[in-house]
Amino acid sequence: MPTAKPATELSLPAPHSTSPLVQAPIRKSGKLANVCYDIRGPVLARARQMEDEGHKIIKLNIGNLASFGFDAPDEIQQDMIRNLPNSAGYSDSKGIFPARKAVMHYCQQKKIRGVTLEDIYVGNGVSELIVMAMNALLDPGEEVLLPAPDYPLWTAAVSLSGGTPRHYLCDENNGWLPDLDDIRAKISPSTRAIVIINPNNPTGALYPPELLRELVAIAREHGLIIYADEVYDKVLYDGETHTSIASLSEDVLTITFNGLSKNYRCCGYRAGWMIVSGDKRRARDYIEGLDMLASMRLCANVPGQYAIQTALGGYQSIDDLIAPGGRMRRQRDLAYELITAIPGVTCVKPKATLYMFPRLDPKIYPIADDQEFIAELLEAERVLLVQGTGFNWPQPDHFRLVFLPHEDDLREAVGRLARFLEGYRKRAAGAAAS
Repeated sequence: MPTAKPATELSLPAPHSTSPLVQAPIRKSGKLANVCYDIRGPVLARARQMEDEGHKIIKLNIGNLASFGFDAPDEIQQDMIRNLPNSAGYSDSKGIFPARKAVMHYCQQKKIRGVTLEDIYVGNGVSELIVMAMNALLDPGEEVLLPAPDYPLWTAAVSLSGGTPRHYLCDENNGWLPDLDDIRAKISPSTRAIVIINPNNPTGALYPPELLRELVAIAREHGLIIYADEVYDKVLYDGETHTSIASLSEDVLTITFNGLSKNYRCCGYRAGWMIVSGDKRRARDYIEGLDMLASMRLCANVPGQYAIQTALGGYQSIDDLIAPGGRMRRQRDLAYELITAIPGVTCVKPKATLYMFPRLDPKIYPIADDQEFIAELLEAERVLLVQGTGFNWPQPDHFRLVFLPHEDDLREAVGRLARFLEGYRKRAAGAAAS
């Protein structure tokens, strides 16, 4: 009878096996094929490499307020510290009672009617809630209308959820307001929803009530859900006021997103919320999906939730920053003055947010690839911006500028940009002459 091999003699794969199973590359999911987030994309990766090499980079690519000395209000920090002993366990999947109660009161201030505690979901920032809302809604091939330019997480979330993003144009010649005719032309039988980013990132546009009413009418006519990203609703300049579209859409299902990151300079706390309002009767199955996904992630981080009640009910220090003479207002005005003084550069002055979206005249700056253009600027001048196509703008002729740095740093950054553009103009003129 054959003798069994000792365990040490069993056939095992060699350490450097040529088996196809060992050599096959591990690939990312096909769901990521159309997902892009260039705000933290390859140019930023190169900037980090340059920093590791000892270069100092002026970063105008992301609205991370703490990096520019905008601190969270002390009372918010203190309330989080006091509540840490109560924060070790899971909370309700939709959020702690004080946070949701404060959001409910905020809805009343914004004239959003019919919102109960059960209609409010607290999340790890608005980003998590956007992805959750899209995952709960979309089947493959279903379409969502998104603005161009947009905040790219929205487009990524639609694609990742199996949906198809369709971008409607915002009109730069009309203060970057949505083009209603373009919206109507892009609605199809597969369209499920429309996204409204107001105040708008990246343009700084603020939508007037009459435009919002027209958007509601379009959604009503075609049975669309309205998704309203309003995370900058307190970062307003020149006495402007913000109207929540949910206050105008009582008969249309509306999902509103907001949080502490921008209005309260608490980006890292990851404390955001999502509100369901309007015609909730026909959305019972969808809301059940939202509840399911909220439960699956267990809950949002609990310490950040304890910041919400204090933030919404406390002193609104953002008002000091946006008032005449306030730091954000001064930096917006300075950035606009400096950027529009560069030949061939125009810009709609932002009414809100932390950004502006300047245009480079294609006749003067014949840019074929705007990501390559931004990468060349980084290498030459150590200034980091984000190209316009990173916000799903269809032409390589815009970029987003963050005006959060102190005024001296803003002057330095825009001065370097102006120097780079001067060289670019000369090279382009020389190439045209030859």
